[in-house]
Amino acid sequence: MIPDIRNYDDLYRGFRWQIPARYNIGVDVSDKWARIAPERPAILEVVGDREPQVLTFGALSERSNRFANALAARGVRRGDRVAILLPQSRRVPIAHCAVYKLGAIAIPLANLFGADALEYRLASAGVKALVTDPAGLAKIAGLRAQLPALETIFVAGGAVGDALDFDQAIADSSPEFSAADTAPDDPAMMIFTSGTTGNPKGALHGHRVLLGHLPGVQMPHEFFPQPGDRMWTPADWAWAGGLLNVLLPSLHFGLPVVAQASAKFDPEAAFDLMARMGVRNTFIPPTALRMLRTVERPRARFKFALRTLGSGGEQLGAETYEWGKRELGLTINEFYGQTECNLVLGSCAALGVTRAGAIGKPIPGHRVGVIRADGSLCEPDELGQIAVLRPDPVMFIEYWNNPQATKEKFIASQAGDWMTTGDQGSVDKDGYVHFTGRDDDVITSSGYRIGPGEIEDCLLRHPAVALAAVVGKKDPVRTEIVKAFIVLRQGRAASDSLVSELQDFVRTRLSAHEYPREIAFVSSLPLTTTGKIIRRLLRE
Repeated sequence: MIPDIRNYDDLYRGFRWQIPARYNIGVDVSDKWARIAPERPAILEVVGDREPQVLTFGALSERSNRFANALAARGVRRGDRVAILLPQSRRVPIAHCAVYKLGAIAIPLANLFGADALEYRLASAGVKALVTDPAGLAKIAGLRAQLPALETIFVAGGAVGDALDFDQAIADSSPEFSAADTAPDDPAMMIFTSGTTGNPKGALHGHRVLLGHLPGVQMPHEFFPQPGDRMWTPADWAWAGGLLNVLLPSLHFGLPVVAQASAKFDPEAAFDLMARMGVRNTFIPPTALRMLRTVERPRARFKFALRTLGSGGEQLGAETYEWGKRELGLTINEFYGQTECNLVLGSCAALGVTRAGAIGKPIPGHRVGVIRADGSLCEPDELGQIAVLRPDPVMFIEYWNNPQATKEKFIASQAGDWMTTGDQGSVDKDGYVHFTGRDDDVITSSGYRIGPGEIEDCLLRHPAVALAAVVGKKDPVRTEIVKAFIVLRQGRAASDSLVSELQDFVRTRLSAHEYPREIAFVSSLPLTTTGKIIRRLLRE
């Protein structure tokens, strides 16, 4: 935790990590509080207009013990991978804590993913067990033959075929479980990247990743936790932003998290939820904030009582920053990170670290710089690559089964080993880091980082498509939208109906946030002499 020092320079200089020799995320966020305050609410699940369904820390501890026993009974052992494909609900932290206590590796998967995206991730990780709901089960129904490692599926909502009833498995299992004696570097979770270059990579994190996130949560949320704090985010808990910026840190501090399964962000409903549930702290990506801007007089209409609002995942922009001050009465504290090393830069109005158009400064405990290609530090206002020095407790261990990609992620220098981010930026004379853009082809849309390769591969599966290239096109609401350039097969003609067909093809197979919102049919694509698409020309 960061100490209550209200001067940034003193706070940064004085911070020291205190990582214990033995540490388990599941024990930390459930058993610890079950001993101290078993009746304290951990999850407040909102379903419609009914009273929220409460999961206490005592119940979280007991049910995660029971589910750990259920997993063990099905042959899941330390180091095995267990995927969790569920919307925000009380069941998500139960499943996560059980996996961590068992010493297995949790793989959170987003509900937006379609069959192709799920198949790739489940297969490449060699997932042994899956926790999902009927909607998730339907997506993988035709994939079992391609997933020989997947032995057991638990379904929330009742058994289906050979898939077991998640709740019944918990009820039938013992509440006594001895958690694995894990070290901070022992693997705990694997979160897949967006697939910036090639297919998505599984970023493997140790149990220390939660402890590494704490300063990055506390600083943007103004010395979180404070009395009465209560967290909510519209972000899927499968993303690093939902899981590691909100859910697990809040449980670590013994604070309740508001949960609501939602297929689509509704700005009016978001304000209503925050007011009705007494939300004091929230993480809302910039695109969602831009949608909130369409709501007139939000403070007068909804009577919410937000204390802090953090945002990250894409550029916030000065206009949205000023809107927050004017309409919400809050300074939006921006922060920065990526799947491999999250929450390393941030703002904090309480410390006076806030500037429109800038991400912020390094979070205490993290050594962040903007470097040249040789690893040397850039001068003030010189454009370079944002990078993080290792070791760092929030940094990933490795890419799963991909040592070459792991090696290529780092640059050795006189200062040490820099983990590169692929993000271009600069540092001004006051030490604020400014984000400029990617030095690769990643697309940032509605807070999601999207790699073009996976979408192109999906489009090429359509019988009408001969060649496909995908780029980001600037958009005032979503930062960028996905735009696809298509060369059709001989005999196929461009039409509005084919555009819709291709969009649905990607939406149902990959994800609702990855489908191309615009499609252009072209006779050819610009290629290098080695056959690689020159996306820069398409963007131009």
